[in-house]
Amino acid sequence: MSNNQVALPTEPGFEDGAVQEVPSGPSDTQVDHEPAGDHPVGDTPLPKLQLFILLYIQLAEPITSTVINPFVNQLVRKTGITGGDDDKTGYFAGLIESAFYATEAICVLQWGRASDRLGRRPIMMSGLLGLTLSMLGFGLSKTYWALVLARCAEGALNGNVGVTKSMMAEITDETNRDRGFAFMPMIWSLGSTLGPTIGGIFSTPASRWPSVFHAEFWEMYPYFLPCMIAACISMSAFLLALCGLKETLPKTKRRRVTKNPTRAREQTAPLESSGIQLEEQDAIQLVERSGPTATRATPSASPAAEKDESKSEAIVTWSPIEPGTAVYEPVAETVAVTIRSILTAQVLYPIMNYGFLAFTDQSMVVLLPLMYSTAIGGGGLGFSSFNIGIIQGVTGILAGLVQIFTFPWFRRRFGNRSLYVASYAWYLVCVCAFPLLAFLAKRAGKAGTAVWAVIVIQNIAYAATNMTWGCIFMYISESAPTRSALGLTNGLAQTTASVVRALAPSVASSLFAATIQDNIANGTFVYWLLCAVIVGGLCASVLLPKRT
Repeated sequence: MSNNQVALPTEPGFEDGAVQEVPSGPSDTQVDHEPAGDHPVGDTPLPKLQLFILLYIQLAEPITSTVINPFVNQLVRKTGITGGDDDKTGYFAGLIESAFYATEAICVLQWGRASDRLGRRPIMMSGLLGLTLSMLGFGLSKTYWALVLARCAEGALNGNVGVTKSMMAEITDETNRDRGFAFMPMIWSLGSTLGPTIGGIFSTPASRWPSVFHAEFWEMYPYFLPCMIAACISMSAFLLALCGLKETLPKTKRRRVTKNPTRAREQTAPLESSGIQLEEQDAIQLVERSGPTATRATPSASPAAEKDESKSEAIVTWSPIEPGTAVYEPVAETVAVTIRSILTAQVLYPIMNYGFLAFTDQSMVVLLPLMYSTAIGGGGLGFSSFNIGIIQGVTGILAGLVQIFTFPWFRRRFGNRSLYVASYAWYLVCVCAFPLLAFLAKRAGKAGTAVWAVIVIQNIAYAATNMTWGCIFMYISESAPTRSALGLTNGLAQTTASVVRALAPSVASSLFAATIQDNIANGTFVYWLLCAVIVGGLCASVLLPKRT
């Protein structure tokens, strides 16, 4: 019997006086259970109800973050912050876009760490409630800086971005994880479709449906209706989570560590004096036990130790204790996970690629409505917010269909890295289409057949890029060194993505405005710079493992 025998909760088959041995060294408690053997016998069915609730919760975040895209440029001009100079719209609209991701970058890592400690469910629900309130605040804002403040609140309270990925990893195993993660980009695409569609169709309802929205309120707040619809979706997700979402983080992983080392040493002295040698890494935690299976360890001298002093051992016997009594356990598998412990190449390479992907995609998200809404003479297409919303809506539906019906097959056939590289490369087609669109529109003086043909090609290519998200989400979740580090790993990844997403709108929109104003590279400089970033992302993708 080893020196690491300690008190553990009573298991079936262990009666009073039984001895249970714990393997030495830290081990990781797995949340999911795989079939015995090197390879799973068959695919584990996905938990449909929990999967539906989780995906519906995730739907709220892209809707609230993209619902403003079709009208944000018009809203900025309406506040008067540009002073009548429409060429400055890109600067101020970019700041509103960036505010969300900047505050999210500051807070999301702490939300991830809190979910490791408090559980996934309460963090998810608090994020949904925060989205609801801040979205309503955005719709009721009449000044530019009030819009920025409401947007900051959205980002700060949106704690469920990284947590959803942790929950997805915890409700799936290696036999069905690719199918589970395939839904996440699809939901993002659906949300990114519904958001702009809601924003484009339901903005300015007083002028579009005067017989219904004839009250003065809708004249004063022309963009409140789409914000209210987005807030209602978040609130419905909150209620659904309240009624049906189950916690995926086991309670044994949410333990309260005693903060008094002297007290802990005094309380564990009987174990050490009886022959159980507690190494420094075998931290002692105070665990509140409740229920009829709680037991207390009572050390006693081993007969072997009496015969041979050189082999001192201790036998731990079990005796019932009252519910709620504090007992102490070695917690090698629950040693606190720090940021330094996950800063390894295994974790950092996927996060770096996530950063490239987030910057590229967010730049596209900002440039597409900005370029489409800019006058033809200014290097755009002169589209209305309604047209932009319809185009983005159709593209999102196409992207979702491509993702859900093709991603699992493509991933299993070609592997994660090959699929990621191929999908990411389609961003080059998307970006190169912008200068071509501007050229064709200027030559024809309108958005003619040639322009619409290029728009179709551009948006099909953008739909093809959607499979990058499933690949990178799986890379990040699989890179977590232990299950107890899953929330922190996803939190660090989401922080990185939020930082670059905060930079991307300001950089892309500001460069677009400067490119048009100063006619840099004939008004195309911003596009070629983004192409260079995409090439950098393709180079970084070679660092990813070929398969997960």
